[in-house]
Amino acid sequence: MAIPLLSLLIPAYNEAARLGTTLDQVLAYLGTQSYESEVLVIDDGSADGTVAVAEEYFAAHAGPTHVSTRVVSYSPNRGKGYAVRQGMLAAKGAVAVFSDADLSTPIEELPMLLTPIVTGDCDVVFGSRSLNRNLIGHRQPWLREQSGRLFNLVVRASTGMPYSDTQCGFKAFRLSVCRPLVEGAMLDRFGFDVELLFLAHEAGLRLREQPVRWNDVAGSKVSVLTGLHGFKELWSLRQQNRKGLYDEALNQTRTAAAVLFSQPSTKHASPTQKSNWSRTPSITVTGLLGYQ
Repeated sequence: MAIPLLSLLIPAYNEAARLGTTLDQVLAYLGTQSYESEVLVIDDGSADGTVAVAEEYFAAHAGPTHVSTRVVSYSPNRGKGYAVRQGMLAAKGAVAVFSDADLSTPIEELPMLLTPIVTGDCDVVFGSRSLNRNLIGHRQPWLREQSGRLFNLVVRASTGMPYSDTQCGFKAFRLSVCRPLVEGAMLDRFGFDVELLFLAHEAGLRLREQPVRWNDVAGSKVSVLTGLHGFKELWSLRQQNRKGLYDEALNQTRTAAAVLFSQPSTKHASPTQKSNWSRTPSITVTGLLGYQ
């Protein structure tokens, strides 16, 4: 199999009950695409047989030849942030996208994230529930929604980032420039999204917040208590940045970005972009710099 364009990462913790349905949808969708891709299920120390479900599913469903599958597992449970980092470090694709195992953002929204990277406009594109609330189908409970808004206000005040939603579990990264950030990231749980976006923002990469369709799905692992832990991780992020613990990763990322931007076909866009992207983008894989 050629080097894949896409590595789709599905972090999973005790997802045995719904993982099969998720993989049905993911593989059915990727099977209709022309580009090479891989699907990685990253088991975050589950205790319910998630690994067995994933391995048995992949063994029984060979799928199209241009879509490969793998399971990454470890123990004990470390947190979603740790799982996503392990998946990104194991990824072979030019672009890594992580998606929640419940597919709260439908897999059909994938072009909204992939296309701006493939066309050379962006290095990081992340789904947002806040930029266009008309795209939200089933809303989350009121208390969770309000706690999320409060968390975002604190994120904006403490990091200087302008984004409306950092916590949607649907994000894409150009790995040729983002890998040093992944290697240097430290937060394992609720604050990991903020950390990755903050590092990309500080490194001067081109980020876009992209409206996507989203539905609250029963069985979410996110709770008010989880959100409170996120405030603690925000404090850790600020302290680690002040101590210079991210400096090496930031410098390596800037170097990688300088090499990318020196290529004649690279577009020099604003580091921070609000999306005006079409709801029906198309993916032309030859447009991705560094993709063979």
